[in-house]
Amino acid sequence: MRYDDFRRSDDVEDRRDEGGYGGGGGGGFGLPMGGGGLGIGTIIVLGLLGYAFGIDPRILIGGAEILTGGGQAPTYQTDRRTASGKSGAPTDEMGSMISGILGEIDDRWSEIFQANGQTFTGPKIVLFRNATNGGRCGMAQSAMGPFYCPPDKTIYLDTAFFREVETRFRGCSGSACKFTAAYIIAHEAGHHVQNLLGIIPRVTRLQQAADSKAEANALQVKVELQADCLSGVWVNREEKKRPGFLEAGDIDAALRTATAIGDDTLQRQATGRVVPDSFTHGSAQQRRQWFMTGYQQGTVSACNTFGQGAL
Repeated sequence: MRYDDFRRSDDVEDRRDEGGYGGGGGGGFGLPMGGGGLGIGTIIVLGLLGYAFGIDPRILIGGAEILTGGGQAPTYQTDRRTASGKSGAPTDEMGSMISGILGEIDDRWSEIFQANGQTFTGPKIVLFRNATNGGRCGMAQSAMGPFYCPPDKTIYLDTAFFREVETRFRGCSGSACKFTAAYIIAHEAGHHVQNLLGIIPRVTRLQQAADSKAEANALQVKVELQADCLSGVWVNREEKKRPGFLEAGDIDAALRTATAIGDDTLQRQATGRVVPDSFTHGSAQQRRQWFMTGYQQGTVSACNTFGQGAL
């Protein structure tokens, strides 16, 4: 991915020099990662086997999965500890790339919204290491991966996550990992688009009225697959705006990552079996399919994962 001419966004707060908080729950992109005070390996296995993850999309959106006592859905909280970092586009290579991806995401979605008579205000990104205050979504921990916090309209991201995707999950290799990072950030920004369009509140109400956790999980899968599709829409629009920004192997890397983070792939690795009713993100095949749908068609209307027979 060529990103030298990307517009750098100033909607970045860099807390990577904080050192990180300990404790507390957080949210993620759907990958079980090492470290963290919660014992994430145990949480993942219990969640997969016992459907023990909270499913309220206010927390789950972007893959944020929190294990709560008694299986009750978590509520937003404001941590008393405050955290603040440097605001504006970072100057290091990783930070500059993320700032550029966010700037281009904002610009392309602004164009899409404007064409439909709407105004787009982009999300903010908080970069951190280990853990940080996640605002009204509780603590953000690296063990839970990137996540989008709807009430704060903010993406929380530990940049070490991208190394995990490359080295542990083999989701990409070499320079193509830059585009994998863009795919992941665009997925989180897709949740922001869903938030602005009122999809998240509607799904919240449907999940609260669901008769079973399997039914609520199925709704969450539709949310996550739609975010994958919306990330593909951004890639389509960006390629038209900046021909040549994609390099050989970039799309394949995104598809490899989608395969690596499919619920069936992760469940098979963690437990040796697959439990479809516990899916919250979609299978590897579904994630590939919906990203490619967005990429090939380039329209929001193509991303109707809630339509009859869509999945």
